[in-house]
Amino acid sequence: MRRHKPLSNAQKRWIVGIGIFLFLFLSALVCWFAGRPLIRFAKEPDRFRAWVDQQGIRAPGLFMGMVILQIIVAVIPGEPLEIAAGYAFGALEGTLLCVLGAFLGRLLVFLLVRRFGTMAVEVFFPLERLQSLRFLQNERKLSFWVFFLFFLPGTPKDVLSYFVGLTKLPLRTWICISLVAPLPSIVTSTIGGNALGVGNYLFAVIVFAGTLVISAAGIAVYREICRKSRRTE
Repeated sequence: MRRHKPLSNAQKRWIVGIGIFLFLFLSALVCWFAGRPLIRFAKEPDRFRAWVDQQGIRAPGLFMGMVILQIIVAVIPGEPLEIAAGYAFGALEGTLLCVLGAFLGRLLVFLLVRRFGTMAVEVFFPLERLQSLRFLQNERKLSFWVFFLFFLPGTPKDVLSYFVGLTKLPLRTWICISLVAPLPSIVTSTIGGNALGVGNYLFAVIVFAGTLVISAAGIAVYREICRKSRRTE
């Protein structure tokens, strides 16, 4: 049997680089041709509900595919999809679909980053952003910080998913966190969307107003944590 010469480190870097470039190129195409129409579609609840009714039993699977795409292409906002899920599927089913779709998307991101390292992150985000997340390098409190940031409304969870893959967080722990911690953010959006769907507009306004206030507070807390992290360098 003929033995092939093992690849050099330089050749391996070239192969990984080409793979990352192709992934970036395909992601850009998906974002342009699918992401923009997807968000416009989700922002029109009546149209979205009509589409769900037309798809029949395929609708839940197709919607989960949308959520997975939104997580991987992290520049696409997720809130319109969550609201649309509550509007079209109801609060309970919409929440379950969003949770499962987001979990699968974040699992794929985590495994991608674990496989390709910082190269996979640099495709989407400058590594300078890691400077503000140095607290994630504290292995003793790593699980706490990851859970807290994904539980806290308003934090950039899809962006953080890429950076978590660079840490030493065990896959088993990540699975638990990504299933449980984002629930409050998802539930408020789907409940609000469901309230719109049943015509309870006052309750919808109350839910969205409360969510906006809590999210603003969450963003402020997240920024303060990042500022303190930079000061301790």
